[in-house]
Amino acid sequence: MAKVMLRYDAKKEISFYVAKKDMEETIIKSEFDTDEKWGGEVELSNGEKWFIEPAPKKFPSEVVAKRLGD
Repeated sequence: MAKVMLRYDAKKEISFYVAKKDMEETIIKSEFDTDEKWGGEVELSNGEKWFIEPAPKKFPSEVVAKRLGD
């Protein structure tokens, strides 16, 4: 599990930043994508899949995410 910062980038896409890894990627797909329920399994631009507990869509925010696979 990792603490992750989620925010909109300049292109209005959702940026996924893990400070401990100095990794910043764009979320290209999410399991849930409404204002009331956003998150679940998300796919990053580097191909990794992570799980974010579904919650109302509000950015910027800091969440705990779990890497899936491997």
